[in-house]
Amino acid sequence: MINKKLVFYFSTFFITYLLYVYPIYMLSHLLFDTVFFNISSVFFLIGIYAVITYYYKSSSTFFLFKWIANDLLGIGFITFFLLNTILIIGFFLSLNNTMLGIISISIVVLVLIFSFYNANLLKIKTIKLHSKKIQNQKKILFISDVHLGTNSINHLLKIVSKINQLDFDMLLIGGDMIDSNSFKMDNLKYFDRILKPIYFVSGNHEYYLLNFEDKLSQLSKYNIKFLNNQTLTIDDITLIGVSDNISFKQKVNFVKKNSNKNTFNITLVHRPNIWNDVKSYSDLMLSGHTHNGQIFPFNLLVKLKFKYIYGLYKEETSKLYVSCGIGCWGPKMRIGSNNEIVKILIHPK
Repeated sequence: MINKKLVFYFSTFFITYLLYVYPIYMLSHLLFDTVFFNISSVFFLIGIYAVITYYYKSSSTFFLFKWIANDLLGIGFITFFLLNTILIIGFFLSLNNTMLGIISISIVVLVLIFSFYNANLLKIKTIKLHSKKIQNQKKILFISDVHLGTNSINHLLKIVSKINQLDFDMLLIGGDMIDSNSFKMDNLKYFDRILKPIYFVSGNHEYYLLNFEDKLSQLSKYNIKFLNNQTLTIDDITLIGVSDNISFKQKVNFVKKNSNKNTFNITLVHRPNIWNDVKSYSDLMLSGHTHNGQIFPFNLLVKLKFKYIYGLYKEETSKLYVSCGIGCWGPKMRIGSNNEIVKILIHPK
């Protein structure tokens, strides 16, 4: 049996080298003809590795450790990918090291600036659906993966302000609203500014929090209804809320048991992986979790795990929408993805 702790420590050490140490020393080698690997790089590797391991194995909220484990990780990932791409191209073009270094630094800086800028934008995605089960048009907003803790209160205020500019009947939140013990629950008070019903299901990150049960029980104080494996009928819509802390089989069985053939069934569940098993019982399933990979080309790896990674999928009368989220997890950077609020218009057919 594979020891999970050993896998964690080994993979973390390997990733630390590739994304934190290698890019810096390779760029230094190209630009200044320094030794690519020396004793300083070993100490740097051990130091960063110790910080990252401590951060993920503890409940630390120290801002510097958080920055190293999150934003610096994203910077390293982008630099690693671009640097190696340029090195391959430079090999075929026979460019010298100094030129390769200058080109690499220039492109990396421009891409990083764009990634941070793009991560601060909020976009509206509109989806129009039709159903015989709907008597009057329904206007629903869907967001997921707010990641409060990683993202600031200013980001939350921006989301609330954007939502209040839209015309809608209810707001659905598809999990991972909070991802850090550093987040103060009282800051959820800004949701009170949304004067429409808000329904929430949990994601995986809620269950990583200390005293998560107590924190989830407080949501009702902030105008947020937690659908903890609960079903709610609103006019001609049945809202099926599925929590993330139950098994795959339990999720599927819950949806099948609570589907109503006479109403428009909306399944709200954090991960999109149950759709194949529940599509006959769900007119529309709304999920998040994938972030659409957040930073290209990481989405290519995410695609290997999740068949449904982003966008609207249709099969017979059932539809699935997987959002790329409205907040970043880890590095506050986006390339090839966007923060989005999904506006769903369901018309009578």
